[in-house]
Amino acid sequence: MGATKSYEFSTKENRLAKYAKALGHPARVAILKLLATKENCQCGDIVEELPLSQSTISQHLKELKDAGLVKGAIDGAKVCYCINEKEWKAAQVWINQLFDSYKGCNECC
Repeated sequence: MGATKSYEFSTKENRLAKYAKALGHPARVAILKLLATKENCQCGDIVEELPLSQSTISQHLKELKDAGLVKGAIDGAKVCYCINEKEWKAAQVWINQLFDSYKGCNECC
């Protein structure tokens, strides 16, 4: 796989791409929807709600954490997950700005 040259783009563009990557899988969207409706959730709770194995959900949670959209705290032998409100709001603003920047089609295609 070739180099991404992400250093050639702004911090904001890189961050928006990170959010988009995290949202780029339906399982991660489903996990976010679930977490958005709850104050917090353990991985086992998510496994009960979604048709995926614990290890698969853990991998998706890792991607969401890497993007900053989810945070986790150790609660005994389990990890409790919730929406990272600060990043959630930033993602909302930046995604809305991207869509709001569309000025309409100039009929080129």
